[in-house]
Amino acid sequence: MKFEKLESKIVVLPVDNIDTDQIIPARYLKAITMDGLGEGLFVDWRKNPDGSLKADFPLNKPESKGAQILVTGDNFGCGSSREHAPWALVQYGFRAVISTSFADIFKGNALKNGLLPVVVPADVHKQLINSPGSKVIIDLGAQKLTLADGRSVDFPIDSFAKRCMLDGVDELGYMLQQGPAIAAFEAQHPSRVNTLS
Repeated sequence: MKFEKLESKIVVLPVDNIDTDQIIPARYLKAITMDGLGEGLFVDWRKNPDGSLKADFPLNKPESKGAQILVTGDNFGCGSSREHAPWALVQYGFRAVISTSFADIFKGNALKNGLLPVVVPADVHKQLINSPGSKVIIDLGAQKLTLADGRSVDFPIDSFAKRCMLDGVDELGYMLQQGPAIAAFEAQHPSRVNTLS
């Protein structure tokens, strides 16, 4: 799915060091597709032991419905390197996560699965944490986050990951897009491999 510009209200989960086991518990790792993983997102925080929703958890509040941007504490996605974590976030409906920092493996997995990790300075982060439900705009092409008060800040992203997200493809999809150029190159450069006779 292409990611160009996203305008959405935010859900704030102001907890530092949220690890991948909290994002999606290990019991959900048997899945080999994304289907149904949204139900497991933060399940031990979102639900009571009887399966009912905890009314005070941020994602369960009525005003959070439809939000596509999650604002979290520092060092989001630390812990084990499970790809199911970004899968669960995407299946739940999130397109981006904003924090002051992300665990490297989570960040890589997120970018490969259509989830944009946006790193912001501490002062911007504090403003967002204190503004649950506010609307923000993420412009990936311009690499800008615009807050509800109109303030804009730049955010970093790897140029290859940016290209893939703008095109709505993963790494394999990007290579497949290069098919005509690869075929043209091969046509101009006959094989030099010696064959055994």
